[in-house]
Amino acid sequence: MSRANGGIEMPKWMRARGQAVVFLLILLTGSAAWAQKIDVQFDSSADFSKYKTFAIRDGKLNSKNPALNSELVKKQIEADIRQDLTTRGLTEATDGPADLNVVYHFGSQRKAEVEAYPAGWRGWGTRYVRVPYAEGTLVIDLRDTGTHSMVWRGIASEDKSNASDIQKKLDSMVKKAIEKYPPKK
Repeated sequence: MSRANGGIEMPKWMRARGQAVVFLLILLTGSAAWAQKIDVQFDSSADFSKYKTFAIRDGKLNSKNPALNSELVKKQIEADIRQDLTTRGLTEATDGPADLNVVYHFGSQRKAEVEAYPAGWRGWGTRYVRVPYAEGTLVIDLRDTGTHSMVWRGIASEDKSNASDIQKKLDSMVKKAIEKYPPKK
């Protein structure tokens, strides 16, 4: 099994197993890159050009993890919302009514996923592994104060192996959701 260039040729089963490992690594890397998901919903009949001011009215945290269910997390989310909406051209109404009321909800829960990969003699078997992770979801609603109806909703979700790692991604979750405001029709 030697080659003309002096190297050693690998048997077919070793090459196939190596390709399976590379394929598995690509899948795992790809799923990590797409861990954060953003979804936006909006009222297509709303005139978003008329909204100039906002006020954060209510925020709710719903997590069993104390690291994510604290006043500090609430302050962090509200500061991010203020900064990102201001960047999008809105002004926070500190006195008097606002054009938009901001209401948000943040929660997390533990989940598990079963992953399969080749195992056994010559890779002819399959091994199943239970992989625990935490999912955090942030929902930001913008409500028109004149009509009392929701006109925009941004939903950001993040999957991490540890719930406290989700807190590190809150800035990004808020920013990526609000980047989609105002919506393109």
